[in-house]
Amino acid sequence: MSGVLMSGVAGGRSLGRPFGWLWAAYAVSTFGTRLAFDAFPLIAVVVLDAGPAQVAALAAAGLAVGAVVAVPLGPWVEFRRKRPVMVATDLVRCAVLLSVPVAYATGRLGFAQLLVVSVVVAAADITFRAAAGSFLKALVRPGDLLTANGRFEATAWTATMLGPPVGGAAIGIFGPVVTVTVDAVSHLLSALGIRAIGGGEPHPGPRPHRTGAPRLRAGDLLDGWRYLLTVPGLRPLFFNTVLVNGLIMATAPLLAVLMLADLGFAPWQYGLAFAVPCVGGLIGSRLAQPLVARFGEHRVLVTSGVLRVCWPVGLAFVGPGTAGLVLVMVVEFGLITSMGVFNPVFATRRLELTPPDRVVRTLSAWSVSGKLTTAALTAVWGLLAGLTGPRTAIAVAGVIVLATPLLLFRHDRAPA
Repeated sequence: MSGVLMSGVAGGRSLGRPFGWLWAAYAVSTFGTRLAFDAFPLIAVVVLDAGPAQVAALAAAGLAVGAVVAVPLGPWVEFRRKRPVMVATDLVRCAVLLSVPVAYATGRLGFAQLLVVSVVVAAADITFRAAAGSFLKALVRPGDLLTANGRFEATAWTATMLGPPVGGAAIGIFGPVVTVTVDAVSHLLSALGIRAIGGGEPHPGPRPHRTGAPRLRAGDLLDGWRYLLTVPGLRPLFFNTVLVNGLIMATAPLLAVLMLADLGFAPWQYGLAFAVPCVGGLIGSRLAQPLVARFGEHRVLVTSGVLRVCWPVGLAFVGPGTAGLVLVMVVEFGLITSMGVFNPVFATRRLELTPPDRVVRTLSAWSVSGKLTTAALTAVWGLLAGLTGPRTAIAVAGVIVLATPLLLFRHDRAPA
């Protein structure tokens, strides 16, 4: 881990050594995950001879069931120390992911195991991210939240740009499960980094209006959604981001079919079309803080939120050859640059509007809703593409997403 990450410095002042360890842990696990991008579908096809229906079921069921499994974990984690939860979920992900190469080496790998691992990893991922958001809010000063989120965003886009091509090369050289092994090790290193933060973490205390040992009740499962839907500043952001992200993700498989099957692009061209535009994410994440300093948080949030939805409809017009490849790159560059600005500002606003004793439940509910929405929209758009073709389905999603900025024009804020 580099000294730059350890000190929490990248093109700006230090946020302290504890943040440096958290950032390093995030970086290594994110790179591991992006390296293993689409590893499970590949293993299902290459190793288990799975068909399209099974591959689709693996993706959708892992996402949806994992989200449902994570529902009770948000209220449970809220009133516990966050760092031990983050370490534990990292170790769980490491263990279940390592079971895949072990089963492969012994000739016992099956589709059911891939499905179970997908569910466990999805639930652990939601829980980790919710706990990490709460931990970050307590770790850095309020004025440094945008800086911290900007650095996480830049790291995520760097990993997205470099991880899949390197992972594809590694699979070609070492076999189909190597990237899953690397991903498992990355979570182990992440756990060690979080452990290295050191220092004490105060106990959050008991639930309000409760006496004795905290005990999860059925009503607690909905606490995150109750807060999201009753705070004016969060409600429009919630609906906007869940819908936009769901529609963008739902059209990703359709674009793959359009480019690879219908238009005859080679796999390397398809990968290049999405790797190169990730540079826009780095640019956008670096612009977020100076733009907020000059124009204000709300104006930047709304403007970047509008800009990010202007691009997807352009993907419906992609054609064959070099011109089509350039069009995809331009559209993706514009989309990703806008997201690079929007995401850290949005993540900061969300933490600002959420009291410390509600962060885990709120982020958990948000993630669960996002994953379930993405799974549902992916299924619906798959059916739509079957009836109308992928190009028409992509165009319909692009037109619908153009209306989503209307949700961002509410300016209400709630005290954090």
